[in-house]
Amino acid sequence: MPFLPTIKDDDKVPHVLAKFNTGTGRPLLEFHEALLRGDSPFTVQERELMAAYVSGVNACRYCCGAHTAAAKEFGVPETVITALIESIETAQVSKKLKPVLAYIRKLTLTPTKMTPKDADAVYAEGWNERALYDAVQVCCLYNFMNRFVEGLGLTPRPDQFAMEGKLIKDGGYAGMGKAFGIK
Repeated sequence: MPFLPTIKDDDKVPHVLAKFNTGTGRPLLEFHEALLRGDSPFTVQERELMAAYVSGVNACRYCCGAHTAAAKEFGVPETVITALIESIETAQVSKKLKPVLAYIRKLTLTPTKMTPKDADAVYAEGWNERALYDAVQVCCLYNFMNRFVEGLGLTPRPDQFAMEGKLIKDGGYAGMGKAFGIK
């Protein structure tokens, strides 16, 4: 149940951004669009997987569900994300991606314990600085979004996750801003 009385039980993030329309919503969605759809060493599929993974590590059912559905729209089986949340080592993701996921897991759970060795593991698999930079940004964005959603008490709707995933894929994040009139 939402914690703000004027937010409806079935409202989603774009509804809330449009309702308050304080000028922060459009830049937030533009950041999503640039980070998750723009140029990157990671594919869109990998970035949506990271968004779902960070949300799963945080146990944010709303964001994990929506981004698992989005990742699925881009070809990531839901079982891969579920397995990742349980264990990076045994999940069916590329060996090259595993240290990136380990890095963002540690950054999510114990950020003050990050060391150069964590970055070195990412570089050892062939990723460059830009890749680590992008992974850190995806991690930070979804830690923020998970707290935004949980702080407002937005209600996860598993029956709507597939629809949300399709909207994220088809319209992108910038499309949400336009569709909802977010400034």
